[in-house]
Amino acid sequence: MLDNKVIVLASSNQGKAREFGQLLAPLGFTIKLQKEFGVADAEENGLSFLENALIKARHASIQTGLPALADDSGICVDLLKGAPGIHSARFAEHGNDEANNAKLLESLKAWERIEERTARYVCALALVRHPDDPLPLTALATWDGFIGLKPAGSRGFGYDPLFVLQGRGLTAAQLPEQTKNLISHRGRAMKKLCVLLQKYPLD
Repeated sequence: MLDNKVIVLASSNQGKAREFGQLLAPLGFTIKLQKEFGVADAEENGLSFLENALIKARHASIQTGLPALADDSGICVDLLKGAPGIHSARFAEHGNDEANNAKLLESLKAWERIEERTARYVCALALVRHPDDPLPLTALATWDGFIGLKPAGSRGFGYDPLFVLQGRGLTAAQLPEQTKNLISHRGRAMKKLCVLLQKYPLD
C-alpha cells in the first residue's frame, strides 16, 4: 500500500526527480518517477510551458490514481526569438544534452559578445491532486542569465553548462547543488508550489 504522501513525477528524468525530492522532503512528500508505475510519456501538444505541464501531470494521475506533479521547463534565448523554448529537451535530439547544447552554440555563433546572448530558464509546475482535479496547483518562475561561449562545469543537466548566471560569472553547472536549488527557476517555482501545498493539502 502506497503512503498518501507519494507524488508521481510525470517525467523519466532522474535529475529532476532528485531535485524535486530534495525540495519536497521537508514537507514529508516522496517523489516516484512515473516509469515506476509503468506510465509512458504523455503527448506534449501544448503551446506553452504551463499547458504541457498540465497535460503531463493529468496523464500521470489518470494512469496511477495518485497525485501527480509535472514540470515543463526549458531555456528561452532572446536572439532566437525564445527558442528552443518548449522544445528545449528535443532541440537537436530528445534527451541528448550534449547534442542540444552543441546545436544551441551553433545557432548563436554569429554573436560573440556574451552580453548579447541573454536568456532565461523557465519552469512551469502543475500538480493535480487527483485525475479530475478542477483546480490544479500551478507555479511559474524564471532564472535570467546568458548563454556562454563554451560549456563549463560538470554538475546539473540540460543547458546548465552553458547558462551563465547574472552577476556571478559561473554557469549553473558550476554551482553546488544546494545553491542551485535555492536560486534556480525550478527552485523558485517549487517554493511557490510548496506554499500552495500548505494552503491546499493533498488529502
